[in-house]
Amino acid sequence: MTRLVILDFDGTLADTQPIIIASVQATLRELGLPARSDAECAAIIGLPLAKCFTTLCGVDDDLAERCADVYRRVFDELNTDGTVCLFPHVLETLHTLHDRGLQLAICSSRGRPTLEGFVKAFRLEDYVGMVVSANDVAHHKPHPEPVEVILKSLNVSPAEALVVGDASYDILMGRAAGCRTCGVTYGNQSADQLGAAGAEFLVDRFDSLLSLPVL
Repeated sequence: MTRLVILDFDGTLADTQPIIIASVQATLRELGLPARSDAECAAIIGLPLAKCFTTLCGVDDDLAERCADVYRRVFDELNTDGTVCLFPHVLETLHTLHDRGLQLAICSSRGRPTLEGFVKAFRLEDYVGMVVSANDVAHHKPHPEPVEVILKSLNVSPAEALVVGDASYDILMGRAAGCRTCGVTYGNQSADQLGAAGAEFLVDRFDSLLSLPVL
């Protein structure tokens, strides 16, 4: 039934929330922007970087790009070895899915340099055949283009793909592309938010994917 699993990265495969929140907060302080709570910062995870700041602070596009530049520098400074970890059972589950003959892809709003860095650091390229970053598309989540790029490249129909993510943006993107969708409830958004976005399945642990009827 399913030939391809398309996975979000932040909040789905890896626990990046602490470093993202710290980087956003440091950016706001450095640029003298109004303070935001950690919860407000977490709510924008999954959007393209500049849009995070237009959404969070209501700044114009020029200032949002300046925020993005500061954020990237701060993130790189904070991103030391061991700061970001995969969620439990991720590697084992990817290995099992790969052994079942499923194709795996990563679809992220993260920029390609850091996304590729994480993929290599965690040796995800052993299982993941394609990676689409924010730099690879004109339209970002929740627009379906990132998924459509993967489907076209791998010659898979929407009905044969499952999109997995922790945010409503992932679910809306997958649905707009005509794919099945699964929300993971341990990431940056709640089960209620994922359900409201229309997730067909919900899992509380990454390895629970292995029990989904479509896989």
